[in-house]
Amino acid sequence: MGIWPNTFLAILGVGIATFLGTAAGDAQEEEVPRISLKSGETIELRNVSFIRNCRSILKETPVIEVLEGPEELTLTIKPAMVVRRSDNCSNPVAGGIVVATAKDVKAPKEARLTYRVKYKTLEGDRQIARVYLVSLFP
Repeated sequence: MGIWPNTFLAILGVGIATFLGTAAGDAQEEEVPRISLKSGETIELRNVSFIRNCRSILKETPVIEVLEGPEELTLTIKPAMVVRRSDNCSNPVAGGIVVATAKDVKAPKEARLTYRVKYKTLEGDRQIARVYLVSLFP
């Protein structure tokens, strides 16, 4: 009779520890988006803008800087009017679109792409960084 409660508590403790360990591990692992491009292809990755109260506070088009990535991949920002639906804004604001282009891919390649976008705003300089897993094909 005395063994049953101790066994139950031990199993319960292991179950809770496993659950908490899994939850903590999931919280730390961030899902990295994956993109695939063939040589000569171009893809739009994301919109960029900087707003306050659904109005742009940019002084100029943002600038992109590649921190890590394959040499066959170039990133640019195409100036554009973008809609910030994530902030419940319905009107387009000044910003741009991050565009990736693959050139001269000789062999299949997988690489990590890390870039940052620098903003000059009415509130000062700001920046964000993004990471992608990239698959390139000839």
